[in-house]
Amino acid sequence: MAESFKYDGNKGQGGELHQKAGDGYPTMTTAQGCPIHDDQNSLKAGTRGPTTMEDHVMREKIFHFDHERIPERVVHARGYGAHGYFEAYESLSDITCAEIFQTKGKKTPVFTRFSTVAGNQGSPDLARDVRGFAVKFYTQEGNWDLVGNNIPVFFIQDAIKFPDLIHSAKQEPDRGFPQAQTAHDNFWDFVSLSPESTHMLMWIMSDRAIPRSFRFMEGFGVHTFKLINAKGEMKYVKFHWKPKQGLQSVVWNEALKINGADPDFHRRDLWDSILAGDFPEWELGMQIFDQEFADNFEFDVLDATKIIPEEQVPVKIVGKIVLNQVVDNFFAETEQVAFCTQNIVPGIDFTDDPLLQGRNFSYLDTQLKRLGSTNFTHLPINAPKCPMRHFQQDGHMAMQNPKGRANYEPNSWEADETNPRACPAHGFKSHNEDIAGQKVRHRSETFADHYSQARQFYLSQTETEQEHIRDAFTFELSKVEHLPIRERVVSHLLNVDKALAQGVAEKLGFSEMPAPAEAAMPTREDLSVSDPLSILKNAPQTFKGRKLGILVSDDLDGELLEQVKDALSKEGAMFEIVAPQIGGVTCDKGNHIEANQKVDGGPSVLYDAVLLLMSKDGATMLAEKPEARDFVSDAFAHNKFIGYTENAMPLIKAVCLDSKMDDGFVDLKAKSSSDFITALRDVRFWKR
Repeated sequence: MAESFKYDGNKGQGGELHQKAGDGYPTMTTAQGCPIHDDQNSLKAGTRGPTTMEDHVMREKIFHFDHERIPERVVHARGYGAHGYFEAYESLSDITCAEIFQTKGKKTPVFTRFSTVAGNQGSPDLARDVRGFAVKFYTQEGNWDLVGNNIPVFFIQDAIKFPDLIHSAKQEPDRGFPQAQTAHDNFWDFVSLSPESTHMLMWIMSDRAIPRSFRFMEGFGVHTFKLINAKGEMKYVKFHWKPKQGLQSVVWNEALKINGADPDFHRRDLWDSILAGDFPEWELGMQIFDQEFADNFEFDVLDATKIIPEEQVPVKIVGKIVLNQVVDNFFAETEQVAFCTQNIVPGIDFTDDPLLQGRNFSYLDTQLKRLGSTNFTHLPINAPKCPMRHFQQDGHMAMQNPKGRANYEPNSWEADETNPRACPAHGFKSHNEDIAGQKVRHRSETFADHYSQARQFYLSQTETEQEHIRDAFTFELSKVEHLPIRERVVSHLLNVDKALAQGVAEKLGFSEMPAPAEAAMPTREDLSVSDPLSILKNAPQTFKGRKLGILVSDDLDGELLEQVKDALSKEGAMFEIVAPQIGGVTCDKGNHIEANQKVDGGPSVLYDAVLLLMSKDGATMLAEKPEARDFVSDAFAHNKFIGYTENAMPLIKAVCLDSKMDDGFVDLKAKSSSDFITALRDVRFWKR
């Protein structure tokens, strides 16, 4: 029992153990600052009498508790964030006057939030879904919010369709399920009637939608924006985040099992990596192009369902973000952070992308609904870190108001810090351009090609990735009850790639193929394969930041364990010891080895590779445990590297893998620990 716990025998206290101020603890107060005498008992009329209405301490405590939940986000409800900084690699003053890009080495504080889109707050991390990738830059000229995703395109071209898209993807309203997944009729009904979604469907059915970690995924601004320099000259830009840790995803069966073993897998991964000092980093890249390129590009640069291949406009790396600080309080920071696409700064401007324009309109309403006041900008996580001077005042939960007599403009009062004016020289200016046209509800014909880039994406994948896409379409459509919806989806896939469509149709048991969907424009077959669209073609070639699961038993080879740990440390990788019991094991030298996980709580799906390090008797004992057998068989099924020694063979034989051992099995008696780490740099043994 901790010494700070004191026994209080007063009958009014129930004889409980509790801590008091004066034992080294500060005095508890109400939210108004009133010191609290007793936080264990409500105020009663007699020791067993009714609670009094005058108990302001209890009333305030219960009142706040009753209201401590705010409405969760309609989309991106399941999120996790961290603090860090952005560092500019060079001056970009020739193309933008944005303050953060003016000086090489300039550091700007940031807060980054990652999220799933469709699931509610309590949904699991490894849902097949788009991932939000939102960065708030606290610049010296105001906050800039780059609110993007881990996929560079979107389902729709016009924001007016956003409510329909989200309604279709969320749980069906009559039954309230399924949530955090799109494998149901409503979603596939909507997208099968919306050909513009085809390109995005290829991305979300790919491994991009089940990332291994927030740290191992790309981010994109999605839309085309503008950069404006001090002369008022304009360039177009698309923003990219490139993970310095490399790209990595999981396979679908693995995602399902991770969700069962640890539904907070992505959250825990980000938290643990930052606390371990392995700070996640992404480089900010820009695709910069002019009006001439935009006019001659095969597609419309304002169409959010299209990319610009990196072969046509290379990504210029201009800086990096480093996330080096976890939040102090999840609710105050991660939950209350309010991103708005409209938050831009001088030197950055919007384009006429109709999806972006609608987002700019929507986000303020969203934050007002969630946070309860137009003063959400006063919350510390949302407040700029530069001076704020304006005449906006009052409202619900105002934390600050303009000082001085003046609260309007123009006024004739004395010029000082409390009486600001607009600045024609340095204030934000929208790009000066001519705009004319009829007021119409119309979709530009330049947005009409819905299949060509979907085909380009599919053909740019490796055979393994193409197989995963076919399997994902098959799985999702197998959950669709109405055959006409399945047929419509396959009819669109026929416009993408016939082999893809036929593979899905065969797995769904179609007796005959539907006709191809009517296309507004024929599918182009002249678009080149683009290697940056593939995860596996851009494998990290490092095990840094990854985690090895080491399944052990008593009498393991202690010297070999130390060699492996040393090699992992040099690589910058992590490990966990998984033992038959949480108390750990004893090695052959008699040293005690602490366990991080018990075998039934540390399945191999939680690790990027595994090592079987045990005595022969230990392997025989583990072979009797179903969870130990699953540890090995799942690692094999998920194409993971498996390190082992001869002692582990009884366990390997127990799952009938002794005849299937391939080059993904690494014998640490035949090869060194360094050789093992070298093999792990491929992350997966996809040849299996």
